[in-house]
Amino acid sequence: MRKLCWFLLLAVSCSLSAIGFAQYPKTLTDDLGRKVTLQAEPKKIVTMLPSLTETLCAMGACERLVATDSFSDWPDSVKKLPKMGGLFDASSEKIVALKPDLVLISVYGKLQEPLERSGIPTFAVKTESYEDIFRTTRLLGEILNQRSAAERLVAQIQQQIYAQETRAAKAKDRPTVYFEIDPTPYTVGPGSFIGVLIAKARGQNIIPKELGDFPQISPELVVRKNPEVIVLTHPGAADLAKRPGWSRLRAIQTNRVCSFTGEADNLLSRPGPRVAEGLKLLIACLHPELK
Repeated sequence: MRKLCWFLLLAVSCSLSAIGFAQYPKTLTDDLGRKVTLQAEPKKIVTMLPSLTETLCAMGACERLVATDSFSDWPDSVKKLPKMGGLFDASSEKIVALKPDLVLISVYGKLQEPLERSGIPTFAVKTESYEDIFRTTRLLGEILNQRSAAERLVAQIQQQIYAQETRAAKAKDRPTVYFEIDPTPYTVGPGSFIGVLIAKARGQNIIPKELGDFPQISPELVVRKNPEVIVLTHPGAADLAKRPGWSRLRAIQTNRVCSFTGEADNLLSRPGPRVAEGLKLLIACLHPELK
């Protein structure tokens, strides 16, 4: 009888594992290359990147959030949560006081050391390429024990992206594009998730791949490349013509400059579940003739 029970338990365990009910503790590798062991399914989570907040909520796990970074503002329900600061001014003391099960952080912050010293587990994420969006979603599914929800979200995002690509395919031209994140100027390479969106919107990024995904460039490079369209995610469109040589750019002479700020900036700049809405904005900018 005991042997029969043992086989039944084994069968149930295998079935649960197959449909996504993974066992804890479990060990996963984060984007800093660290082995992070989760002793139990995390129920009290702090997210320190807006894209992570949005992805977690889009998977139906908003109720697990006890705090976020200062910039997380979607969906509306997260606005009322305690804010723990930004990438470089986060308050580890405030986070520790909440006693979360897990803190999801950026690889570029410095939170892992003080939080780990306080016994708070952290998991570092780097979402910069287009494929990273789906990899991160699936990774969150593993962390939250929500594989099915993660796969549904991946499929939903990809379907939405495909719908926008289908619209963009009707465009008659592929204009050259310069995308500026800030006036420093920082821009995007073709390998970044924004660079991929530009290509999917039937635009041609003027930034060479070898410069990296998010390079700081010389303004003279833009003058040499002379783009047909300029896309900004800062409110500096009025000052572009004042830069040396920029008044002669085709984009400025034909008034093909799109400046996205506020919510529109969020849609373009966050590698998360609303990325198709960012693509829609790019298509409208590059191909205003498409309805």
